[in-house]
Amino acid sequence: MKTKILIIKLGYSETLDPEIGIVVSLGDVLRATVILWALKEKYPDSQISWAVSAEAEPLLTGNPMISRVLVWDQFLPFQLMREKFDILINLEKIPGLCAIADSIDAWTKYGFRFDSLKGTYNAYEKGLGFIEYIASKKTDVNRAAWQQIMIEMLGGVDWKGQKYIIGYKPKTVECHDVGLNYLVGTKWPSKEMPLDAWKKLEKKLLKAGYTVSWQQGKGNLNDYMDWINSCRLILSSDSLGLHVAFAFGKRVIGLFGPTDPSEIYLYDESVVMRSDCGCQERPCWSARCITGFNCMSRFNLDRVTKEVGRILRMNRG
Repeated sequence: MKTKILIIKLGYSETLDPEIGIVVSLGDVLRATVILWALKEKYPDSQISWAVSAEAEPLLTGNPMISRVLVWDQFLPFQLMREKFDILINLEKIPGLCAIADSIDAWTKYGFRFDSLKGTYNAYEKGLGFIEYIASKKTDVNRAAWQQIMIEMLGGVDWKGQKYIIGYKPKTVECHDVGLNYLVGTKWPSKEMPLDAWKKLEKKLLKAGYTVSWQQGKGNLNDYMDWINSCRLILSSDSLGLHVAFAFGKRVIGLFGPTDPSEIYLYDESVVMRSDCGCQERPCWSARCITGFNCMSRFNLDRVTKEVGRILRMNRG
């Protein structure tokens, strides 16, 4: 019998962030795929099912390590509570989902559980590191990367810089030097660099001789992934584009303001740049600016342009 594993990661809550909402975090779903490497290393003969929201399904469809992609609806919880699993990994903190996870028949459980006394989430013994990570979010500036915490939760598997795994096969080829991933989701508007700054950056990049493409595919996730794949380098704030670019092995420059870049592991020739804002609250983790400094409007665009050139020259070399 193969080891039956169920992962619950819909995207309604950031796994290692205290925030819980109803807007799906697509990037958080994609970066959770690093755990698949560890599961296949620890349980080579395993059958992995992944419960996910309909919005994030395209990020998992075709993934060679997932046997079943289960799109969440009003009927799926009843199916899962009647099915038997060897291992359950719940990466959602919504109390109702935690209660469902507690009701699923599995020998070993990782991640989040329901706290029946407080009516909120807590963690299984094999997930207490998550609670510690969340608690240290605003105090520990030397925290391990999110991906590393995910891998180490399983125990017995070393962190090796495991990459994201995506099943979608893009229909495009590289034809642009730089992609401007300028839009952010409605969940974190404070991550957005003003459009005027993006336009100024475009002028500097064009003057330096680079071809530039503006973000495409806003209404279709597959079209969006095709656009990411068409660029040699992606300039992005801390948003989905950053993670899709990592999944496709692109060069990335991440522009960070209100969030902490230290919790994101950088792959290949990728860098993060912090704004030149003097705000003492960074990272504030606030969805909207609380100080008036508006850190995402305070990047040195000449430095960004210079970094683009350095990475592209290295890439071509």
